[in-house]
Amino acid sequence: MDFDKYFVKDKLIPAIVVEETNGEVLMLAYMNRESLEKTFQTGYTWFYSRSRKELWNKGATSGNLQKVVSITADCDDDTLLVKVHQTGVACHTGNYSCFFKEIYKGE
Repeated sequence: MDFDKYFVKDKLIPAIVVEETNGEVLMLAYMNRESLEKTFQTGYTWFYSRSRKELWNKGATSGNLQKVVSITADCDDDTLLVKVHQTGVACHTGNYSCFFKEIYKGE
């Protein structure tokens, strides 16, 4: 696999994580080359923490693991869509998805 093409524009690539069974968006995180490689090697999501400046395996401490079903790149190879089977909740707040704060709802 040629990982280089995903890191031409930047050292980090956004990864949109969705539950494969229902299509619900669970979270947005960032991957660097190493975390993408580890995701491929292990079959579980790995990300790069921009605040801690380190790799992290989603669910390693909480048990809320994400088993990867598929990874798709967008048309420009600068965003990834990661379909997973989520164990437990995805958000560190205890919510199933990180996207639970509705800020606008049209009529």
